[in-house]
Amino acid sequence: MKRRDFLRNTALASGAFLIPAFLKPLEALANGQLSGYKNLVVIQLSGGNDGLNTIIPYGNDIYYQKRKTIAINQTDIIKLNDMQGLNPSLSALKEIFDQGWMSIINSVGYPNPDRSHFRSMDIWQTASDSNQFLTTGWIGRYLDSNCQTCKNPYTAIEVDDTLSLAMKGTAMKGIAVQDPNKLYQATREPFFKDLLHDCGSDHLNEDNLGYLYKTMIETYSSADYIQKTSKTYNVSAEYPPTPLGNQLKTVSKFINSGLQTRVYYVSLSGFDTHVGQQNQQGRQLKIYGDAVAAFVKDLKQTGKLEDTLVMTFSEFGRRVEQNASNGTDHGTANNVFIFGGRLKKAGIFNDAPDLTQLDNGDLKYKIDFREVYATLLDKWLDVNNSQILNKSFNGLGFV
Repeated sequence: MKRRDFLRNTALASGAFLIPAFLKPLEALANGQLSGYKNLVVIQLSGGNDGLNTIIPYGNDIYYQKRKTIAINQTDIIKLNDMQGLNPSLSALKEIFDQGWMSIINSVGYPNPDRSHFRSMDIWQTASDSNQFLTTGWIGRYLDSNCQTCKNPYTAIEVDDTLSLAMKGTAMKGIAVQDPNKLYQATREPFFKDLLHDCGSDHLNEDNLGYLYKTMIETYSSADYIQKTSKTYNVSAEYPPTPLGNQLKTVSKFINSGLQTRVYYVSLSGFDTHVGQQNQQGRQLKIYGDAVAAFVKDLKQTGKLEDTLVMTFSEFGRRVEQNASNGTDHGTANNVFIFGGRLKKAGIFNDAPDLTQLDNGDLKYKIDFREVYATLLDKWLDVNNSQILNKSFNGLGFV
């Protein structure tokens, strides 16, 4: 394949490695100056996690009536109050909850919900209405905004090898980095340098390849900055040896090394539990809970929890009544988790889901998910949420 064809067809051409256009010299690293930013970490649970078997409304008899074989036994539930409790697979989060570092927001959704995995995930990632189709993500539009902190490089990192729609803006995008050392080595290969040379050659058309040259230069510099900065800190805390545990360990390394990044994005799949739900969801929840507990306690130990907020979401919840395969089908409203060291309303943020007033067998949402985003944008990332969400939403009081 010719190098010019390679450019047109690789992830570089699609913008997977594109980062904000501002590149800052490494004086901050050389002088030992850390960013001191408030960090936002987004954890995506893909597949539609069953919120009712995650934060269990054990105090409501309807829960047990609707889920005769998949309901969690009361004796196994980690009780949080007289109505709700944690799935036993989330036992690692009980300490986090008790310390006031966790807030549980119930019945989060949006009007006219869509039960397609892909469409509902797009809605959550773009912050669109259910009948609106956007090509930019809410974090990407944050990167596009004129906020002062967006002028720093590496504003958003997804710890993966591909970039989610949430991280893509019109003019700017986050950068996907699963392993900073591997990214650095890849950009130092002779083939990559040859591509840079060809992209910068005068004979290439500025209209169709000029932006690729800019992208590759930024990727080259970014890899150098991320690798040199992150290697100044070694994570000493113990994390579970799971993909999510490794992702959050990498985020800890980035935060504690002073990387000038505001938003981090990680994900865990496997929550589409149509069949045999209890065991499958239990395994995934344990992976999630153990990794998040390790991450929160790590940041507390290093003094970074006060400046970090973690949000967990899934594209939808599941139906209230179980199906004939000891599982649950696609539903609507769900719970959202917030973790951090400066929560104004820790614990259970609002009432448990109403199981008596359903919409064709599904939970009715009480909080629009964009109200959660508005809170993060206004009160944590210091931008006006209406500029990012295309309309104004009232924030919530969890931070």
